[in-house]
Amino acid sequence: MVKCHLSRLLGERKLKISDVVRETGINRGTLTRLYHETAQRVELKDLETICRYLNCQVEDLLEIQNDPEG
Repeated sequence: MVKCHLSRLLGERKLKISDVVRETGINRGTLTRLYHETAQRVELKDLETICRYLNCQVEDLLEIQNDPEG
């Protein structure tokens, strides 16, 4: 399972989804799905843009966790 830390990263920086939308041009729906961890897929260019905006690495944003049932 892939865990997305966008909500934590935004909270630490006191940013809102609307701030990221305005500054990056990424679709609000895409960011909302990542924030709420309901995204099934994401464009690599969007990941790159988010990481550059937040000055973080992909591994700061996404984490692979062991499946509790597996």
